[in-house]
Amino acid sequence: MAPIRLATWNIHGAIGRDGRHDIERILAVLHELDADVVALQEVAPLGLEDGLLRAVRDELGFHVVAGRTLTRRNADYGNALLSRFPVARSASIDLTIAHHEPRNAIDAHIACDHGEIRVVATHLGLRPSERRKQVQRLLAALEPGPLGACVVMGDLNEWYLWGRPLRWLHRKFAAARTPATFPARGPVLKLDRIWAHPASALQSLRAHRSALARVASDHLPLLGTYQRAAVIGEGTRARRTSMAQSTP
Repeated sequence: MAPIRLATWNIHGAIGRDGRHDIERILAVLHELDADVVALQEVAPLGLEDGLLRAVRDELGFHVVAGRTLTRRNADYGNALLSRFPVARSASIDLTIAHHEPRNAIDAHIACDHGEIRVVATHLGLRPSERRKQVQRLLAALEPGPLGACVVMGDLNEWYLWGRPLRWLHRKFAAARTPATFPARGPVLKLDRIWAHPASALQSLRAHRSALARVASDHLPLLGTYQRAAVIGEGTRARRTSMAQSTP
C-alpha cells in the first residue's frame, strides 16, 4: 500500500505575512504539498458555496469537512479537513471552554487503501489552562473501544515542550521528532503537530519551507507520512521505534 501524505496548516485566514488576503496563494501551496489528507485551521469563509473550500473541492478534487467554531464579519470561521479519499462519516468534538473563544475538533473516518482511518483535526486555545481541559476532552473522545488506525493533527498552540497537554498526547501516541513551524519566516516554535496510532505508522515529519509557504501564512505547513505496516494493537512495540524514542 502506498503511504498516505498528511499535512496540517494554520492558514491565518489566507492572510499572508505581506498582509494580503490571497486564496490563490493558499491553493498553490496546497498543490505543492500534494497531500492526501490536510487539516486546515483559521479558515474563513468556511462555506462550500464560494471561497477557498469550494476551490479545493472543485479545483483540487478534495472531499471537504468544515468545522465551524464561530462567525466573524458575517462569515463562518474555523477548521477544515480535506481528503482525497471518501469520508465515511464525521462528527464534531466540542472543545469550547467557558469565557474563551469557541473551539472544536473534526472527527472523521476516512476510507482508503489502508482501510478506515480515523482523523481528528483541531486548533486548541491560547491559554495553558484552556489547552489542558481541551486535551482531556480530546483524549476522552478517543477512549471508547480500541483506538485502531488513528491520526490526530492540528495547531496545538502548545509551546511548553514538557507541558501536560503534550505529555498526555505523547503518552497516548508516543513522542515524535517535530520541526518548528512558527513563525513562518524563521520558525522557532513547534505549535503544529501530527500523531498517529500505531506510532510506527508515522514514518516522517517535516516542515514545508517553500518560498511561497513562507509568505502565504504566519505558520509553515507540517507534512507527515503514514504507512500502516504495523499491526494495530502493537502498543508497546510501536513505542520502541526510533521516532517514539526521539525528543519532541
